[in-house]
Amino acid sequence: MKLETSRLLLRDYTMEDFEALFEILSDTETMHHYPKPYDEEMTKHWIEWNIQNYQKYVFCIWAVILKETGEFIGDCGITIQNIDGEFLPEIGYHIHKKHWRQGFGSEAARAVRDWAFENTEYDCLYSYMKYTNVGSYSTAIANGMKKVKEYPDEKNTISYAYAITRKEWSLLNR
Repeated sequence: MKLETSRLLLRDYTMEDFEALFEILSDTETMHHYPKPYDEEMTKHWIEWNIQNYQKYVFCIWAVILKETGEFIGDCGITIQNIDGEFLPEIGYHIHKKHWRQGFGSEAARAVRDWAFENTEYDCLYSYMKYTNVGSYSTAIANGMKKVKEYPDEKNTISYAYAITRKEWSLLNR
């Protein structure tokens, strides 16, 4: 699977992405809003889980590559996540901190959102995050999502859920 934007290429993970991904997921600043940074085993498992989900669902989280340089800068895609007790399609993303505040997360998330509405039957897509993760919910807002829920979460203390419906998306594309 490949998705393309003006600046990015989103493609399936391979194990060759391990070092670049580990640099992102093991970083304490990047993973500040997660229970803990990933170690090598967790990072390897993340890639393997995504590869398995490509076969199971056709989608999952894709590697995000800068077209101009070929550099791996993060990931973005769709997974089925437990959001306040419901298993829902969720757009998630991680971007290397040296590329924050350049719009790459929003650009990748929009491409994933558009792909999902064009290629799945989902009527609503979500992004959820720890309530303190301003960067993540700013990306969700830039992706056309609105806050639809705030709930207690064992992992995040409090989580926010943002969503966009197929109808709202179609109005964006007029």
